[in-house]
Amino acid sequence: MFRTPLTLFRTLAIAEAVSWTLLIGGLVLRAVADLPVAVSIGGGIHGFVFLAYGATAVLVALNQRWGLGPTAIAVVSAVIPYATIPTEIWLHRTGRLRGAWRLDDSGDPRDRRPLDRLLRFFLRRPWALALVLVAVVALVFVVLLSVGPPGGKG
Repeated sequence: MFRTPLTLFRTLAIAEAVSWTLLIGGLVLRAVADLPVAVSIGGGIHGFVFLAYGATAVLVALNQRWGLGPTAIAVVSAVIPYATIPTEIWLHRTGRLRGAWRLDDSGDPRDRRPLDRLLRFFLRRPWALALVLVAVVALVFVVLLSVGPPGGKG
């Protein structure tokens, strides 16, 4: 399904933008129609997709060997409504999303690092990678839900 880093990153960048629409729509419904449940639903979906996008950005950054700058821009873009779309366009145009998943050791000295070996291990087992990512995102999501929403419950 996500045969390249580009397809995975683009899908999550679009999903993050859509989730912003759900959150903003929920805020409007709460203000206009006194429906606080709309924020709970839109905010919950947005929170989960936000975390999934962040995990995806880190995964793709590791695979593509981005430096700290592009990685930070990709992750932080999720904080600004709809910024993941222009970020994906920029990353694509600058060639940072070009290429395939790094499934094999290319002989590059960086391929010998433990993190790169672990990355290749999971990239060769996409279902295991998906389960681990979903489990980590779900765990962080539950922890954040137990802490409460930004700004409190008021």
